[in-house]
Amino acid sequence: MQQNSLFSNRRRFLKQISTLSAGGIFLPNLLLRAQETPASKRVAVGCIGVGGRGFQDMNNVSRENEIVAICDVDALHLAKAAKKFPNARQYKDFREMLEKEKSLDGVTISTPDHSHYPAAMHAISLGKHICVQKPLVNTLWEAQQLHLAAKKKGIITQMGNQGHTYEENRLLKEWFDAGVVGKVKEIHVWTDRPIWPQSKAADFKPHQPVPKHLDWDLWLAAIPDRPYSPDIHPFKWRGHHEFGSGALGDMGCHNLDPLVWSLGLGVPNQIKAIADGATATAWPRGAKVEYVWDNVPEHGKITLYWYEGKNTDGSPCQPPPPSGLSEPLSATGFYVVGADGMVYNQGSQVQKLTILPEARSIEFLANPPEKTLARSPSPGNAEREWALAIKQGKPFPFMSQFDYAVPLTELCLLGCLAIRTGEPIVWDQKTSTAIDNPAANKLVKRAAYRKGWEYAAKDI
Repeated sequence: MQQNSLFSNRRRFLKQISTLSAGGIFLPNLLLRAQETPASKRVAVGCIGVGGRGFQDMNNVSRENEIVAICDVDALHLAKAAKKFPNARQYKDFREMLEKEKSLDGVTISTPDHSHYPAAMHAISLGKHICVQKPLVNTLWEAQQLHLAAKKKGIITQMGNQGHTYEENRLLKEWFDAGVVGKVKEIHVWTDRPIWPQSKAADFKPHQPVPKHLDWDLWLAAIPDRPYSPDIHPFKWRGHHEFGSGALGDMGCHNLDPLVWSLGLGVPNQIKAIADGATATAWPRGAKVEYVWDNVPEHGKITLYWYEGKNTDGSPCQPPPPSGLSEPLSATGFYVVGADGMVYNQGSQVQKLTILPEARSIEFLANPPEKTLARSPSPGNAEREWALAIKQGKPFPFMSQFDYAVPLTELCLLGCLAIRTGEPIVWDQKTSTAIDNPAANKLVKRAAYRKGWEYAAKDI
């Protein structure tokens, strides 16, 4: 009786939607939810990396699905995850898990940046759908190889930048499409990261004993052998070139995403950076990166400035406040300067928008644009969105799938390249090289891979 009642309610709901649509009220978000694949179809998921963010990702994807296997090189993380999902089989080596668990439909990968690539490539080689945390990888060559391999296998992909699923991301694009600030000229984006040691503060301590709960050899993955240090694992790896990608790699896929998405920016033509306190092995305490796109459709030349960390005097590295703002800049945010005004956002991703000057805000919001873009069926949960795409057998057009997420990751990594070299970069996307810049080209690919951990798209 209850099931019949549910079907009856669903029919009435769809009839109401049809009536409203006929009357001229457009409800893309509701329509999308009405068409969701039934939750009774469960996706069999394996989770690689189940500590910290990985634990959240595992929980996110478990909704209406089955966690078949869990994998982590840290026994403490694995034990905590096993309490949550006691029926999931446990592994510490993702290669063993992927080879044994033939029934897996998809795999989440939520490890440190340096080990995203081998885990993702191994899963792709077996035809598994993958959801990889941001940034996808921490070298440009790996980004290219990952994209080629995923297209070759025809799998459903997703990057775990959950903000891309938000309603506000669609709203911002609809605003720009409606000309909220006219032609965009300049963009400023800033973050209060890093919140981990960088610069000289990231120096390694002398050799330390490996904790009993950690398999350090597997944690290194494709990285050639080196001594364990508590200044790398469990949290401080982000500050090191080899393992992380600094503040830009960590937060760029969040903070830059709504702007790249809304304006169709793609990969820039020119990049340069000023870094404060960079070392041979660690990211700087603060940096400013300038990106230039020569000819963005509908806008022309756009320059974007990225700010991170702190200045030498300890003050936040931020842009000057936009004209007409009556309050201090938020710790993280962006503003966009156009021919007809500005849009200011407080927070990473789109959280609190203000149109400046006030007269432009009143004018624009008196007749705001209609909601024309499809909304996510799972706002704030990129992992569930990915699982729903697997159920329907094809990606949603608005997902952060690799056709979109790889160029976004490359945008971040090009800024990282400019930070490391201190030299201007003119990027040739067709050849994945920096023109007349040997120092930058030397860093496009990781210097060395551990024997047996080499992965390339041509071999998949």
